[in-house]
Amino acid sequence: MSEYASASGAPSAAQDAAAALARAQELRSTVKDGTKWYVRYQVIYGCASAVLVLAIGLLSRPYGVALGIGFWCAVVAGLSVYAARQRVARLGFGRRHSGLIIAWALLYGAVLVPGMIWFQDAAAWWVSGALVVALPGLIGGYLEARR
Repeated sequence: MSEYASASGAPSAAQDAAAALARAQELRSTVKDGTKWYVRYQVIYGCASAVLVLAIGLLSRPYGVALGIGFWCAVVAGLSVYAARQRVARLGFGRRHSGLIIAWALLYGAVLVPGMIWFQDAAAWWVSGALVVALPGLIGGYLEARR
């Protein structure tokens, strides 16, 4: 008889612990593989926000605003459906995602308001502003990939 089996043939505490550890490792691997979607989400979000700012700033009005906002609405709708279909989210996902949205909104406002008032025809403002607005998504995607 095995040194781990009891006389009744029932699994011992050591076997239970080994099984629990194996299950925990399996779940950890599932969560790690299942949360890679958020890296893609954030990178797409960042790139799309840069396109939005470029469209608003560089294309003639009102077409640039209409195209930019239309594109942005389509991307956000697509990302929302994509996120809703995912089975796994890492612990603290809601807090990190809220941080992404708040950081993006603050930077977007900081680029858009002065741009519309003082820098309407300054391509340098809009290109650098697009890069700044993309940073929360791009940095967030990088950090999530490292987790």
